[in-house]
Amino acid sequence: MSRRPVYPFTAIVGQEDMKEVLLLNVVNPAIGGVLIRGEKGTAKSTAVRALAELLPARDVVKGCPFHCAWDDHDRLCSSCQQSLTDGAVLEKETVPMKVVELPLCATEDRVAGTLDISHAISTGMKKFEPGILAEANGNILYVDEVNLLDDHLVDLLLDAAAMGVNFVEREGVSFSHPANFILIGTMNPEEGDLRPQLLDRFGLVVDVHGERDAVNRVEVIKRRIDFEGSPDGFLESFQEQQEDMRACLIQARQRMAESEVNSEILEAAVEISLHLGVDGHRADLTLVKAAMAWAALEGRDVAGTKDVLKVARMALPHRMRRQPFEESKLDIRELDQWLQERFSS
Repeated sequence: MSRRPVYPFTAIVGQEDMKEVLLLNVVNPAIGGVLIRGEKGTAKSTAVRALAELLPARDVVKGCPFHCAWDDHDRLCSSCQQSLTDGAVLEKETVPMKVVELPLCATEDRVAGTLDISHAISTGMKKFEPGILAEANGNILYVDEVNLLDDHLVDLLLDAAAMGVNFVEREGVSFSHPANFILIGTMNPEEGDLRPQLLDRFGLVVDVHGERDAVNRVEVIKRRIDFEGSPDGFLESFQEQQEDMRACLIQARQRMAESEVNSEILEAAVEISLHLGVDGHRADLTLVKAAMAWAALEGRDVAGTKDVLKVARMALPHRMRRQPFEESKLDIRELDQWLQERFSS
């Protein structure tokens, strides 16, 4: 069966903030995922699905249910590790990146996987049925309308995203497997918000809105009609831009892997968090990781204060300390104004 055409990432008109946070998480998945908030029809789902098309294919261990990375022996599942211990050669298989979608009706067992307790008791061997987190390992895990998902499932996803490992325990029997994925959640604020404790654990948050510029709005409609009328021709017209963006991402990931934290961005991140009264250290860590990713995306080996300022509007508003009944959004213009005043020199 032929694969359904996917709208190109580089063909999306406007929505620069949304595209930037997605690219930052690709360059450095350790940022901790992204939450995209916005009204319906603002290309949220389109952008997520298009993102996977930009990413290069992956080399995985053939036959592994957890899609372990073939060249990363430090993050193998227990089965692959045992095969190496026994002297076996892990076969390589090249697979495309994909978007794994989590349905709102999913149960905890469907998400995390299940352990067959009776099998473990009768044979002394663990038997694990992989879940969505196993399928998501090495891929993009997409949760649409994440604010409507049960809180304990959101907790489970965020824990796995932060640790890169999924732990399952039933009746004293435990099992774990690698779960390294790019977590992307989308939601419409009109349908309710996430609890602050959960909101804080998303690395970056961005609010998106429909195009207000008439010229851009016309271009959005025109491109969509062209894509629906001739998907192959439309994809071909954006092939060069897609290849350029793919090459940029590959180079940025390489720079990110070789970059080091410096005192300039550490001091800037801490000063900003302290001034704005952000609780805990998660904001500081996110600012530093995202700043390094932005520098890498811009083609620079070393991140500086300007990179921290760039990502602050994505990493801070959802973490601001609020009083009871206070409006849940920080005025982004106030944040920008203070940042400019403080660091303009």
